[in-house]
Amino acid sequence: MATEHYDAIVIGAGQGGVPLGPALAQSGRKTAVIERDHAGGTCINYGCTPTKTMVASGRIAHLARGAGEYGIHAGPVSVDMPAVRQRKRDMVTSFRLSTERRITRGGEGAELIFGEARFTGPKTIEVALKDGGTRVIEAEWFFINTGARPANPPLDGQESVTILNSTTVMELDEVPQHLLVLGGGYIGCEFGQLFRRLGSQVTVIQRGGQLLGREDADVAEAVRGILREDGLDVRTHTEAVRVAPAEGGGITLTVRGPDGEETLTGSHLLAAVGRAPNTEDLNLGAAGVNVDRRGFVIANDRLETSAPGIYAIGDVKGGPAFTHISYDDYRILADNLLGGAGTRTTQRLVPYVVFTDPQLGRVGLTEAEARQQGRPIRVAKMTMDYISRAWEIGEKRGLMKAIVDAETQQIFGAAVLGYEGGELMAMFEIAMLGNLPYTVLQEAIFSHPTMAEGINTLFYNFQD
Repeated sequence: MATEHYDAIVIGAGQGGVPLGPALAQSGRKTAVIERDHAGGTCINYGCTPTKTMVASGRIAHLARGAGEYGIHAGPVSVDMPAVRQRKRDMVTSFRLSTERRITRGGEGAELIFGEARFTGPKTIEVALKDGGTRVIEAEWFFINTGARPANPPLDGQESVTILNSTTVMELDEVPQHLLVLGGGYIGCEFGQLFRRLGSQVTVIQRGGQLLGREDADVAEAVRGILREDGLDVRTHTEAVRVAPAEGGGITLTVRGPDGEETLTGSHLLAAVGRAPNTEDLNLGAAGVNVDRRGFVIANDRLETSAPGIYAIGDVKGGPAFTHISYDDYRILADNLLGGAGTRTTQRLVPYVVFTDPQLGRVGLTEAEARQQGRPIRVAKMTMDYISRAWEIGEKRGLMKAIVDAETQQIFGAAVLGYEGGELMAMFEIAMLGNLPYTVLQEAIFSHPTMAEGINTLFYNFQD
């Protein structure tokens, strides 16, 4: 079989690979993007786009049930789960097709090849084409962008039942009667609240002492309070031990908590216990690419792997598993390889949003992290019911918190749990990027009535 020669190969059409392929091609390099399943990666196909589309449906159901509080009587609320699913599918298909066009750009971009790639040598891959046949390709540059997938829980008896994950749970054609959720991280909280709003009884099982383990305890507790207010049963310090089919259908889940073992019965079980990298079929050893004990590709702060000319982008290398980080990986590679810059991952500020309702937007250091680093800090905190706009729209739940340098007055980090918390968090991020002291925000004139003017009030509420 003849070996084809390319300048650059991107393995995986995720959110970093999608802009990288055309950028390489337009720089004069013969480039191909190889995709096993669907263009767009986790974000478009299994993550951001479909989940937030369904979260929007859950919010509409929630608002409809509470319409009477606003003087509006809409009648009984029912959920058409096949219609919710179809709206999600239509959104994914639209985004996916748009992504494919973005890669090829009318023939002026990169070549898009559907197939599964595996390394056969340091600079050579074999591609099993989706429609049959094989291609052998060699290139000077390779970019591994194969992403990650839901991890399986270490749970006795799992082979005897169907365990849903963050992908398969979105394909249900009925609302679960009682959804058991393993894991109290971003995925567990988002899906737990979503299905509660769609009409399910929901129990969340979290092994650690709080939800959202990377957050400050007060922020995590506020999230827990909101979920409980919405009717979720949240169990912390509780470990799943074993699972088995229930008599008459459903699932029994034995858990061990502070009061000993207990058996819960549910109609469905969702595992939200982390992600595993898609690297096992790449034969990375043949290319000299090192991985860690979990299989994630090891890359430095310039995204270089242990093999010269081979780079890693996005979730496959571990670290923050966010679409905006994958896209920033593309920017770093484009800057360094096409622009001659020296951009590094250590130079970036990482924001993120947990899309519960209300949202939790976070950027920079938590209070706990700042104290662990011995920073001289002050902490400003207030609940969202200090904001008049929150009262007017009936969105008073949550809190706003900022950590600032006690000496320079610059902002180290912020958390906004509130209506459109992700958008409000971005205002703190912009201030941090501009190295502005908190006093600039404290004294700024924000339009009234908006949620943003709560930032004024926040900095008059230091805890010391």
